[in-house]
Amino acid sequence: MTEGFADLLAANVRYANSAPRNFDGYAHAGVAVVTCMDSRLQPLEMIGLFLGEAKILRTPGGHVTPDALAGCALAVNLLQVDRILIIAHTRCAMASMDENALRERITEASGVDASGFAFDSDPDQLTHLRADVAKVAAHPLIAGRAQVGGFVYDVDTGLLEQLY
Repeated sequence: MTEGFADLLAANVRYANSAPRNFDGYAHAGVAVVTCMDSRLQPLEMIGLFLGEAKILRTPGGHVTPDALAGCALAVNLLQVDRILIIAHTRCAMASMDENALRERITEASGVDASGFAFDSDPDQLTHLRADVAKVAAHPLIAGRAQVGGFVYDVDTGLLEQLY
């Protein structure tokens, strides 16, 4: 094991001493959130929820990847979710350039050819969000079982706006 994680393991010991226990794993507010991995976003806090009230799925750009779609289907059918929020955000790196430009940037930063890797970046963020909402809402394991909405979170104001 490496020393690089010692601070995080020590913090975990402190957390474990006061961490909530005995949760059943259901989303008690009936909410699932698909949002970006950006560290400026705090999904529970930004919609006024707490631990145990929502399922959180994070992907680059908040895009509905196959894994995120599977998570939504599981949440709706097994974990008491009846509302799904797909949340994009302002100043998102995944919306700042197209796929080729992002691959070039990753190649430059890493020194490794990233041309064969799919990152799913899209400068047309709102069209991508609309398509993700439609994809989730139409999925046969979700359609008619959950409301699906598309939102944009403003990282500068902290406000969330529903667009779809």
